[in-house]
Amino acid sequence: MDATSLGWWGVPLAIAGGAVRVGAPLLWVSLGETVTEKAGRINLGLEGTLLMGAMTAYAVALASGSPWLGVVGAAGVGLMLGALHGLLCSLKRVNDTAMGVAMMLAGSGLAYWLGKPLIQPSAPSLPAIPLGAFTTQPAVQAALDINPLFVIGVVLAFAVHWALGHTRFGLRLRVVGDSENAARALGLSPTAYRVAATAFGGACAAVGGTSLSLVYPGAWSEALSSGQGIMAVALVIFARWDPRRCILAGLLFGGASAISPALQALGYTEGYYLFSALPYVLTLALMVALGKPGPRNGAPGELSLNR
Repeated sequence: MDATSLGWWGVPLAIAGGAVRVGAPLLWVSLGETVTEKAGRINLGLEGTLLMGAMTAYAVALASGSPWLGVVGAAGVGLMLGALHGLLCSLKRVNDTAMGVAMMLAGSGLAYWLGKPLIQPSAPSLPAIPLGAFTTQPAVQAALDINPLFVIGVVLAFAVHWALGHTRFGLRLRVVGDSENAARALGLSPTAYRVAATAFGGACAAVGGTSLSLVYPGAWSEALSSGQGIMAVALVIFARWDPRRCILAGLLFGGASAISPALQALGYTEGYYLFSALPYVLTLALMVALGKPGPRNGAPGELSLNR
């Protein structure tokens, strides 16, 4: 977004617009991981799922001419990868963390290999929701072009929060995540609930990848994700396993990522790499400040990080 026409006033405007654009994939990935961890499982393979979702969405949109079909295709691939991760982690002697790293490497490598023919072609992008029709300033209009996936993600975050607290499936999922023994005493199958939760988390992560390839930056490349899938685990801890707080987490980290481009638009290039590293510095700072999470912070009791 060109903020030069607004002077320094364009910086907060560009950051606000960038927070929504960059925060959309972070919202989706952290929301999916929240549900996964609510069932007592951590999925560290979301980086690979994010890239597979981005690649699949771009390929389907290019082949069909419909970006929304790309979103559906990406969600389906993410669902299968999440279900595969959940099933493998249910096997005896399989460690969640090690399996997550393996899935991350496998998903990333597969996305790079299958996506090589997609680097040059241009696929149709998802149409933005224009909220800046009241002004003639291009910078303001660009900032108010809202990513539709961000709006859907916000609605889904509130829906997931309600479902976890008011539906039979959501309440049982929380029981599985808090105490496997209690769940078995109630006749529940922890494996089934965890596979379902991990599959949902994978679908959400893949949709987050769709936001990268079909919205911003709106192309496919091997360096598309910049570690956003890995960052999701930190975002979930910051959100205290509350789906609604994932919205705030996505906007916070999205805004931090938008600071460097906003300053560059005004010609301020000194310390560019320092500002580009701000989201990762913020992640480390929050992890140190929040300390080790536990049940009193909202962490499910069956998570391995509590043991």
